[in-house]
Amino acid sequence: MAKSDYFPHSDNDLLVWHDRFKANLATRLAELGLSAEDITGVESDNQELHDKISEGNAASAAARHATAAKTASVNNIQGKTRALVRRIKAHPAYSDALGNLLGIIGSEDTTKLAEAKPVLTGVDQTGGVVVLNFVKSRSDGINIYCQREGESEFVFLARDTIPPYVDNRPLLVAGKPELRRYTAVYILKDAEVGQYSDELVVNCAP
Repeated sequence: MAKSDYFPHSDNDLLVWHDRFKANLATRLAELGLSAEDITGVESDNQELHDKISEGNAASAAARHATAAKTASVNNIQGKTRALVRRIKAHPAYSDALGNLLGIIGSEDTTKLAEAKPVLTGVDQTGGVVVLNFVKSRSDGINIYCQREGESEFVFLARDTIPPYVDNRPLLVAGKPELRRYTAVYILKDAEVGQYSDELVVNCAP
């Protein structure tokens, strides 16, 4: 039977493995015919692993914080802008010409839901959290289906009427990366309409 690769792929497992490799190797130099330079190289690699993984974790945390701050800012500004636009449109002096000048009249939606399919986009937030976005168009929302690594078919995940949708299920195996495939279809009056979206594949990092 073939053996699995001994070199770990998740950051946490890799650090634990390399720490053990370095420590045990240092006690077996003569026995294995290795030199002091060999262990020095391993120690240098070990320090580099710790430094780079730590830097990567810090960068990921900063990116998540920045993304959350941006989303909160956009939502806040959108809410204030919509409230102001409602006041403008309710004013007696408002006209479509003014609306076009200010860019507050939406374009005509000619989407035929019976032929349409959603376009899914997704961002991995690590730890199993994936933020999914879609354009609602003239539908009432979408039904989202997902197939996780090791599963044989897509299963219903959720119905979402206001994007984004956050899939916050934990990883199947803690600390191990996981591939997830998503697809979605529009819903109108509780019925699925149109075509299923193209598959979106997201690599979920620990």
